[in-house]
Amino acid sequence: MKSLLQVVATGAAVALFVLPAAASEVRLTGSGASFPAPIYTTWFKQFTRANKGIQVNYQAKGSGAGIRDFMNHTVDFAASDAAMKDEEIAKVAEGVQLLPMTAGEIVLAYNLDGVKGLNLPRSVYPGIFLGKIKKWNDPAIVAANPGVTLPDEEITVVTRADSSGTTFVFTKHLCAISPDFESGPGTGKTVNWPSEAKMVKAPKNDGVTATIKQTPGAIGYIEYGFARMSKLEMASLENKEGHFVAPGLEGGQAALANAVIPENMIVWLPDPAGVDSYPMATYTWMMFYKKYDSPEKAEALRKMVIYCLDEGQKIADKAGYIPLPANVVEKVRAASANIQ
Repeated sequence: MKSLLQVVATGAAVALFVLPAAASEVRLTGSGASFPAPIYTTWFKQFTRANKGIQVNYQAKGSGAGIRDFMNHTVDFAASDAAMKDEEIAKVAEGVQLLPMTAGEIVLAYNLDGVKGLNLPRSVYPGIFLGKIKKWNDPAIVAANPGVTLPDEEITVVTRADSSGTTFVFTKHLCAISPDFESGPGTGKTVNWPSEAKMVKAPKNDGVTATIKQTPGAIGYIEYGFARMSKLEMASLENKEGHFVAPGLEGGQAALANAVIPENMIVWLPDPAGVDSYPMATYTWMMFYKKYDSPEKAEALRKMVIYCLDEGQKIADKAGYIPLPANVVEKVRAASANIQ
């Protein structure tokens, strides 16, 4: 709204008062990880409704693209499942504040007609993604699933086509449990997958989800909420203690239970201990500058973080994510004051 000119006439004298303009809308733009996109989208819509004058636009384009946007200063904040590296942070003159905002599980979703409750040992699923186990009725899979009829069908492996934090966390886990994977593809937001595997690539978590659903005999790695929402079957994975654990809140919370958040807010859980722990759980981060040109924008971002902590965590489980432990919430709350 434009400033208004108020004219007050008193006798022969005329006094002019310029009324200040109404506060302009603060627009916040972010990009990055598709892993937490469903819950972030819900949070930002609810936050916008609760805070008139603030608009949040988030584009899920993959963790690697989000980090690039953040380093190029084309967004106000970014999101990634692979926390920024020290050398990347050093290139941001304004400083970087990473905040873990939610946590989730990476699941192995599959498309096998009539097969439910599939168990995959930790000696088996790295072999699938290395292209060493090629058929669903491989003896190693059959042995872990007594009473289950597995088809003589070739396995189609579905991976990410883009630079992905989900890929980073997944490959970090595979490297932790498989020396062959560590000495082969290794860890990264993108890796050179073995040519031995029958492989299809798709962009973002929703692209991998759709490809698995459309491809009989497929298996791929996606965030738990995507699999649950799409009604895909998910394998129970053998954890560090030798127990098969299905994806879900209890296994995810058990995996996070012993993780200590350090000062830089970056912690990894490549192979969590505990008999009840699901083996692939991870925090996912939002990234902010420590110094903004606009105090109004910095204040709006701080408000957004606090809203996600106080209100957003209440819907985490329903959305397919793991609510942050109380001690982590308080650490994030304190660190958000660094956004200035």
